[in-house]
Amino acid sequence: MDEKQLSIDIVGLLGACSYALDCIEAELVNVSNKHGKRVAYMSVCMAKYWNVESDALQDLAICALLHDNALTQYITEEVQKNPSIDIRDDSLNKKTNLHCIYGEKNIAKIPFKTNVSKVILYHHEQADGRGPFRKVWQETPLFARIIHLADIIDAIANSAEFTQGKWDICCEFLEKQKGKLFDDECVEAFFETVSKDTFISFADGTFESKLWEIVPRKKQIFDWNTCKNIADFFASIVDYKSPFTSKHSIGVAEKAAQYARYIGYDVLDIEKMYLAGALHDIGKMMVGNEILEKPDKLTDEEFDKMKNHAGYTYLILSQVDDFEEIRDWAALHHEKLNGKGYPFGKTADELNEQERIMACVDIYQALTEERPYKKGMSHEKACDILDDMAKKGFVDADVSHKMRDCFSLVSVH
Repeated sequence: MDEKQLSIDIVGLLGACSYALDCIEAELVNVSNKHGKRVAYMSVCMAKYWNVESDALQDLAICALLHDNALTQYITEEVQKNPSIDIRDDSLNKKTNLHCIYGEKNIAKIPFKTNVSKVILYHHEQADGRGPFRKVWQETPLFARIIHLADIIDAIANSAEFTQGKWDICCEFLEKQKGKLFDDECVEAFFETVSKDTFISFADGTFESKLWEIVPRKKQIFDWNTCKNIADFFASIVDYKSPFTSKHSIGVAEKAAQYARYIGYDVLDIEKMYLAGALHDIGKMMVGNEILEKPDKLTDEEFDKMKNHAGYTYLILSQVDDFEEIRDWAALHHEKLNGKGYPFGKTADELNEQERIMACVDIYQALTEERPYKKGMSHEKACDILDDMAKKGFVDADVSHKMRDCFSLVSVH
């Protein structure tokens, strides 16, 4: 393998991201976990009807996994325009065109192998042209039509009641909606490729291994620009979870890579540090915004919930094959050398250089960035705090000292 290129289980990584997205949807619009993966599984099953295979099948799965990738972005921007808005108001949830537009733009950063243009954009279109963009089924890409039907079916059973009774309800619904919500061809494809037993299997989660049998997860080699685009895609999703930490993940990714470059890491490890920085807070997608956005001091119970985000990052990234190194660099950013950090309470002997760097970078970025409730600290003040933390045995003194020189080169404060 070319040392300048990173090999990633991209489908597994996007699948892990879909799980994190589901956690946000569960918080905002009451869908159950693994929604994205169930939609992906139904979609690739239906695709058999048209003999879709190979690269196209993988791209369909990725689109299905990420069909709601812009939900947090859309809701965040709507709330910013009107702070009094109720995000659970049905009228807001029906305004799907913006989230489709944002989602289409976001996936441009993902390295697809085939043309998936307008799949995310039109995945809420209705066969009779009453969708957000008024496109009839003949004007809508096949993959968008497939994902739309799978999405609606899963929404009907969003309380995870995948029973015989729910199956009968879904079948009756599909028959009634032929030519209205769904085109006849997609309805026929569903009935031919998704059985009652398949539907009921969604209740116990056994479908997930079958999904990866249909869509093999092979590691792929990417150049730096592609890796950066992938990392930025994840970072933007995490950062849109809360405007209080807007651009935090991107900032950590950039500074982690900058520091790695400063101390002489090779190109591959610089890329890994950037990706780890972009992903380090992905676990925050499983923490409620009432905690993430609380400007006052958290109660002990709230802080315990906040601390869980690092463990969630570890669990989410553990779903990706051969990703242990980057997972640890990302997830252990709140560990301390004295063993009093979290999520695992690791000690100095158990923390490598990259993990120590990520801990310092995360603190530096948090201190220097501006948030709605505080102004960012100066470079010197942030470094003073890090040095003090090093004296107390929290962070690595050598890393802290070198950061003073490294980040002074581009300090904006």
